[in-house]
Amino acid sequence: MSRFFRQAGDSDSESEESDDELMSSGDEEAPQRPVISTTAKPAMSRFLRTADSDSSSSESDEDSDSDSDAGPTRSGLPTHDDSEDEDGDDVDAPGARIKSATERRLDEMKATGKGMENALKINDWVAISNEFDKLVRLIQRQHNLSEPVPPFYVRTLVGLESSLSIAVAKEKEAKKKMNATNAKALTAVKQKVKKAIKEYEQDVKRFQEDPEAFEREYSVVIAHGAPTSASGRRSNITGSDNETIDDFTTVGKGGKVLQFTSEGIFKNLQAVQEARGKKNTDRAEQIRILEKLLEVAITPYQQIRVLLALISSRFDYNSSVATHMPVELWLSAQHEVDQLVSIVASDSNYSIQEVTDDYDELIERTPITENGVVWIRGSIISFIDRLDDEFTRSLQNIDPHGTEYVDRLKDEKVLYCTICRAQAFYEKTRQGDPLGRVIMRRLEHIYSKPNTVVQALEAGAEASEILSNMTLSIQGTSSALIHALCVYLYKAGNPLLRTRAMLSHIYHHALHNDFHTARDMLLMSHLQESIHSADVATQILYNRTVVQLGLCAFRSGLIKEAQATLQDIFTTQRVKELLAQGVHQQRFQILTPEQEKAEKQRQLPFHMHINTELLEAAFLVSSMLVEIPLLASIDSEEMKRKTISKPFRRLLDFADRQVFTGPPESTRDHIMQASKALQDGEWEECRDLIQSIKIWSLMPEAVAVKEMLAKRIQEQGLRTYLFTYAPHYSTLSISLLSRTFSLPLRTVTSIVSKMIWTEELSASLDQSGGVVVFHRIELSRTQQLAQIVADKVAAMVDQSEKALDIKMGGTGGWGERGDGTKGDKRGEQTQERRGRGERTRGTRGARGGRGARFSQGLGNQMPGQITQRAG
Repeated sequence: MSRFFRQAGDSDSESEESDDELMSSGDEEAPQRPVISTTAKPAMSRFLRTADSDSSSSESDEDSDSDSDAGPTRSGLPTHDDSEDEDGDDVDAPGARIKSATERRLDEMKATGKGMENALKINDWVAISNEFDKLVRLIQRQHNLSEPVPPFYVRTLVGLESSLSIAVAKEKEAKKKMNATNAKALTAVKQKVKKAIKEYEQDVKRFQEDPEAFEREYSVVIAHGAPTSASGRRSNITGSDNETIDDFTTVGKGGKVLQFTSEGIFKNLQAVQEARGKKNTDRAEQIRILEKLLEVAITPYQQIRVLLALISSRFDYNSSVATHMPVELWLSAQHEVDQLVSIVASDSNYSIQEVTDDYDELIERTPITENGVVWIRGSIISFIDRLDDEFTRSLQNIDPHGTEYVDRLKDEKVLYCTICRAQAFYEKTRQGDPLGRVIMRRLEHIYSKPNTVVQALEAGAEASEILSNMTLSIQGTSSALIHALCVYLYKAGNPLLRTRAMLSHIYHHALHNDFHTARDMLLMSHLQESIHSADVATQILYNRTVVQLGLCAFRSGLIKEAQATLQDIFTTQRVKELLAQGVHQQRFQILTPEQEKAEKQRQLPFHMHINTELLEAAFLVSSMLVEIPLLASIDSEEMKRKTISKPFRRLLDFADRQVFTGPPESTRDHIMQASKALQDGEWEECRDLIQSIKIWSLMPEAVAVKEMLAKRIQEQGLRTYLFTYAPHYSTLSISLLSRTFSLPLRTVTSIVSKMIWTEELSASLDQSGGVVVFHRIELSRTQQLAQIVADKVAAMVDQSEKALDIKMGGTGGWGERGDGTKGDKRGEQTQERRGRGERTRGTRGARGGRGARFSQGLGNQMPGQITQRAG
């Protein structure tokens, strides 16, 4: 019996009575009694005996002596002679032996069968159902160990089937029906037995024809041990004792020899599919069986069915989500997907669809028998998606700084060919939804790559003679190819694919320095309004697109646009996490194992990363060129607190607090020291520090970028100089400015004129004399304080009116009711006060002209303008 469970009443006396009943029933042979008896004492170890077990050993000696005269067992198990038990005699009492694992498992089955017999006597079908389930589990364990089905189990099935027939007949004739629970259990047992008999139909048939021969065959198998090789195969043992062991063949469930022929291919397929997903299933053996079936498959229908099962089995081999699929299995699956697509593409009589009508999977189907196209249940696009996902997962789990990563990255070429082959097939069969999905997969492989890499991938696809409507040779350039792919997805109607196609298209334009096209597409798409409701992968793609757009503006010399674009992502201080290039662990945030696993699965492969150090350098340099002239143009502390770039201002303040500043080492050190030099008017030192940053070498066209930065530093140095030293000059020569900053006269004149036009500089330009004439009217301390008070009072009035309007049931607008019409005198007074406030703020310039915007001679912007720029 089971060494884990003991049934009620399992004592020596009951075991003897059960043996007597079995011996008296029928003409069958007497069963062998247990060789090691159990006593009422606690069970001792099967392997060790203590010195205090004299009484129990003597009892077992008597039992073993009486059992030694018994004949062969009912199950055909051979008895062991004394020579086989010499080791056991040294440990145990004389005459006792240790049972083998096979015998112990058979004893467990017999104990379960005895429980079913007892329950059958009292018509307890609930207990019979439970015991039968236990018996089925024991048989499943036999299958996992590749052992044949014991005759006891087949005999139990046959006997239980006849008992069920009698019980069902009595239930129909009985006036008093059994209770609902027992009747439900009876029905359940009937279904279980029917299923088991169908599963072991051949064994049951052989047992009914000749029970003795069936038991002898089982005895021979157990006697020889049926050794298992490393490949999981057993030797083919025939039913006769005189026959010898020949060659090695594959033995399936129940010890049955698997016949790999085209006639039995569908039955073998069904057996493999039934075992799929079950516990303790040998996945490697299943793959080997399917490979053998693919070799014997003759018709296209057989090949398609086997390939569908084989590819799925390869993907199921590694069930763990944390690790990636082995490269060898992946390459085999990729080759088989190509083979599957080639078969259905060459023969239009067979079609693979995700949703089909039910059909018999055990018969051969041809276009003649189906009166048309043969529809087979399956999904090629799911295989493509899984191949691509497993490829990405393998890149995520490989060290990107080793040669293995480069070798694995070479497989992208064959994967791209597979995707293009599937696209050509779906274009031919005109399947819209799978075509959109496969085009999106193709687009994701090329949208972020330079032209040379795209050309190499397309050359591999053309070498494979893949005939698609969208190829590089037809479109001409990579931009035209991506445009064709994106336009199809725009028209496909799938919102998710359309959004991702739009972002990929914008990214490609930004990568090729087409800033204005990319910016216009992003603004017209209005994705920034709805991206928060998208999935995580799409949000990551949006962040990557915005960042690439900022880099494009920087490379194009559009410093303000680059700073405004990159500011949002650097303000969060989670750049790597937002770009899926690393997991950002906050100080008081603890991620669960599930969350950490999900974050790691979202990470992009290393070759798709955007260099964050280069990104930070572009952002800080852009902020320097915007912030330093602004800092020079304001004088009050309140104005200085209204910054444009908080990350840059934070770093600059930290650098100002340093007592000792050594030579620059990192990129930040170079930029901070360059900012200080630019503040002091030393633009040449600033230029040298910025150009000495080594990270610029990773940017395309690094020489042109350095030249652009030198020019921008000269221009912003001139602006900073004018803001800083304007109070000290009444006139300033344009030629002097040109020589000081090494700029052409025309450029200096343009910059000064623009500053005067935007009212950043209170001056006039005398082109005849070639000088800049400054206008200064210094405000007294009283006037400055009055100006500040007027601004604060106007702000308080605005807030009070808004609060009052909301309290009265309005919308918070100025002098408006809830219906949008103007209010009563309160609203008119509000407008009047606003007008007075505006006049109060405007009178500063009425008295002193444009010079009133300067305090102590330095140019100063209006607060509203600064807020507007910051927004």
